[in-house]
Amino acid sequence: MADPFEHFNDMTRALMANIRRTAYPPLNELTVDQARRAYSASVGVMEMGRAHLPRVEDFLVPGPAGLIRCRLWAPVERHVHSELLPVMLWMHGGGFVVGGIDTCEAMCRSVVAQSGVAVVAVEYRLAPEHKYPAGLEDCFAVLQWLANHGHSLGLNGARMAVGGDSAGGNLAASSALLARDAGIPLALQALFYPSVQSSIQTESFHQFSQGTLLTAELMRWFEINARVKDEPIDWRREPLKADHHGVAPAWIGLAECDALYDEGQMYAQALRQAGVPVEVRVWHGVLHDFINMTRFIPEAKAAHTALAHALCQAFGLSPRSGG
Repeated sequence: MADPFEHFNDMTRALMANIRRTAYPPLNELTVDQARRAYSASVGVMEMGRAHLPRVEDFLVPGPAGLIRCRLWAPVERHVHSELLPVMLWMHGGGFVVGGIDTCEAMCRSVVAQSGVAVVAVEYRLAPEHKYPAGLEDCFAVLQWLANHGHSLGLNGARMAVGGDSAGGNLAASSALLARDAGIPLALQALFYPSVQSSIQTESFHQFSQGTLLTAELMRWFEINARVKDEPIDWRREPLKADHHGVAPAWIGLAECDALYDEGQMYAQALRQAGVPVEVRVWHGVLHDFINMTRFIPEAKAAHTALAHALCQAFGLSPRSGG
């Protein structure tokens, strides 16, 4: 296996060299609680500043296992606008095991500031306490609530998008399929390096699953924690194999030096074959989770801007200069 350092750009190479020197244990060598704290801390170190927004509020939505905490970021105060705002429901990454609203907040704020679209993030149930698809059930419950009750928060339930990164990309892609089947219209599904299958070891998996942050061992640890042992894989865990006809248009952002790169390209191809409009953006020389690394990886900010512009295009808005 070739050293992925050969493919990193200069900033990614410098970042990974620093990470290697720290010799921190990988998440898969920690307990679940330790891994959650370590991931949250690492995202905090990697992000650089959070865009100021005039409206940020937490709220609760009824879910299949109780109340689900959500956070809303909006570009204007509630009393300022008379029209309901378009909204994207965001599902954070973390292998279905780590991560939360706080670990995606910087990116969500940036996208709101640059697009004028409101964003809602979901504190969905995590594994191993709650096996897949518990988190997906929470996300879709919030999507349904927004469609029916979003107006109570000044949000337009008829002008919605879904989005997510990595495991959150899986949740967003599967939510888009569920929304299609439920008759909930979506303007866009925005997916950063989505995890859309777990059965095929792709070329990018072999090339970039060692010597990076998302290793084969970490992916295996996530999967073991997320799934019920010896049960068949839930089809929603592998939306690559679904029927994609009639699903929402897609915007897919990929990191070149990522084990999931090929999965993202495969998902784009599956959508195209079903007649679904797809735009794919690739950031070269960067690695998985780079959108949370604005302090060290310049491409992270560019990715936030690209997503904001994709949302503006989907909703017929003009981009803003914030973020």
